[in-house]
Parts: sequence; structure tokens; C-alpha cells
Amino acid sequence: MPSNIIGAEGIIRDARSRYRQRAEGGAHGAFEAETKRAGQTPRAEVEVNRGSAPAAIAALLGGNSTAEVVIRKRRMYVGERLVQLADTYIPASVAEAAPTVAELDTGEGGIISRMADAGLAQTSVVEDVAQVRASAEQASALGVSEGDSLLAITHVGQTESGQVVEVTHHVLGPGWTLRYGVPLN
Repeated sequence: MPSNIIGAEGIIRDARSRYRQRAEGGAHGAFEAETKRAGQTPRAEVEVNRGSAPAAIAALLGGNSTAEVVIRKRRMYVGERLVQLADTYIPASVAEAAPTVAELDTGEGGIISRMADAGLAQTSVVEDVAQVRASAEQASALGVSEGDSLLAITHVGQTESGQVVEVTHHVLGPGWTLRYGVPLN
């Protein structure tokens, strides 16, 4: 199986290794590492602020929708092509323990590494993949028509004690292949 992020199939997101190799070559996260490994040029536009999470995200974080969170909104590119919208929600208590997660540049390995540095290593990740209809904003950004089907991934990262330290909602533009591996032993 090819491991390139861009190939005949389009963009490949390989869950088998992406989180373990997130700092490869000095990358600032899994997307950057995967894109560089495929010989492509990654770029991200990042906006960071504080606010409330939508109710569904707040429920995954184990809180209520009025609790303050750090919100990292990213527009992720391969070359000049926008390929993904990713909004990350981090509980305020996690951001206090790992303050770099609230900065534009989170350093080598990205927020998952900064959380681990603060004693909040993610040991469990659950990702739900769903087909969603593109909103007007998503359609405009990703170059599709409003209502077109897109893939969305809701990533929930937990520590060994079960504390949810981040929820990221990814909306993928056209051309993605999601690759997962399941151990049978």
C-alpha cells in the first residue's frame, strides 16, 4: 500500500502512523509530516481564540456549552490547494497546563506533543467519520457546491485516565482517502 499523502487516489490520511510520526522531520503536526513525506508542501492558516464550543463538541469534552475552551481554527493546504478545514476545541484547564496550545505556532509535533510535555499525553483516540453536506461557508472555501457530500472526522483525544483533552472536527475537501489498520491478533 502506498503511504504518500497525494497519489493517484488523491490525498491519503493514514491513521496507522500519523500520530506517532507527527514530529517527523521537525513537522508541527501529523498533517505537515504526512504532506512532507509525500514530497508536497503543506501550509496552514491558523486562528486561535477563546470561546464556547458547540453543544455537540462540549458534550464530547464532558462539559457544557458555556464552558470556556481554546478554539484553534485551521485552513490546511497542500501547495495552494485548500484541502481541509479543522477546528480544535481544547478545555481551558488543558490550555492552562500546556499554554503553547493557545499559540499560533505550537512547535514540533503540534498540540499533541505540547499536551504530552505537560503530562497530558493522549493514549487513546477515537475518530468518527461521517458524510456531511457542505454548508455555504464550507462549499465556498473548499470549491464545492453547497449541499455536496464531504467527509468529516470528529477526533476525540483522551489521556490514560480518560480525560478528554481535545476534540477536533475536520471537514475534508474532495479527493481524500482515509486509511485505517486493525490488528487481528
